[in-house]
Amino acid sequence: MTTTAHAISPLRQRMIDEMTLRKLSPKTQTAYLRAVEKLTRFVGRSPDTASAEDLRRFQLHMVEDGTSSVTANATITGLRFFFDVTLDRAEAMKNMSHVYQPRKIPEVLNVDEVAHLL
Repeated sequence: MTTTAHAISPLRQRMIDEMTLRKLSPKTQTAYLRAVEKLTRFVGRSPDTASAEDLRRFQLHMVEDGTSSVTANATITGLRFFFDVTLDRAEAMKNMSHVYQPRKIPEVLNVDEVAHLL
């Protein structure tokens, strides 16, 4: 059986190395890499060439596309790591902000409802 080695770009390898140095969990690493892949598909070129305006348009695209607040925030966190740590270009993220996620106040049961449950 022959296996083909999958080439990893130097940029991707650098990001993986930076995440490994910081002992990020495998799930976190996968999520951060996925965020960069989404941006790459959106801009249609290498993610390290993305401008602050490209990032703003990408966030707008996620909101308009109906991306959940949780997913959008996870993507922004992954991109923040990529630009802040991997590229040392924190200024590119200046227009990106986390999406507000309203918190639901739990419904308090009255005495009769609690008695019915028990």
